[in-house]
Amino acid sequence: MTTAPHRTRIKICGLTREDDVDAAVHAGADAIGFVLYPKSPRCVSAQRAAELTKRLPAFVTPVLLFVNETTPNVVASLSINTSAVAQFHGDESPETCAAAGHRHMRAARIPTAPGAPGFDLLEYAARYPLAHAILLDALVDGFGGGGKTFDWTAFNWSQLPPSVSSRLVLSGGLDAANVTDGILTVCPWAVDVSSGVELTGPDGKPVKGRKDPDKMAQFVAAVRAADAQLNSPR
Repeated sequence: MTTAPHRTRIKICGLTREDDVDAAVHAGADAIGFVLYPKSPRCVSAQRAAELTKRLPAFVTPVLLFVNETTPNVVASLSINTSAVAQFHGDESPETCAAAGHRHMRAARIPTAPGAPGFDLLEYAARYPLAHAILLDALVDGFGGGGKTFDWTAFNWSQLPPSVSSRLVLSGGLDAANVTDGILTVCPWAVDVSSGVELTGPDGKPVKGRKDPDKMAQFVAAVRAADAQLNSPR
């Protein structure tokens, strides 16, 4: 039996502008993320997300990111973004995620501080059996988007059961320079990038909510280079 070639899916998150959505699609993104967390500088309204979603071609998935939002507001947002996947990125319980009655991803915020207690990925995945994906992000202030990586060697990825490994989305501090190593180490189903493909401001820091078309293209190329290595004869 021939094994299908590995193809890492790509989600680009935190988009706010039409041109950036178009550039992300052109670069080869499989999913586009819209942040509906009011405290985020990348936040858009549910109505704005719906407008931007109209630009997506078939088979490019919109994702709405929520942080500790009420269930009625989540349901209302999804009612005008019916094709979207929900992403829960706060302290939501399994029951809260399920109450939305929608396909969803659950973010696992992994500690990065020296001496921090270990993170039980198997236990976390078991707590969220209805989540279509478990997004692995670094634990930072502000619930993600901080451009920080976690220790990719902290887990024995090859020993994870398919019920977990097939749902993993690698996130946290990814960019074109490190995503190849991340994929070769973790071999996730998908990767998620935000700050790593944003425009660089005069202060040398990412301009949150504004993407760089060249960085997005370079990121996608780096992902495909990783896939080529994974699929090459050993």
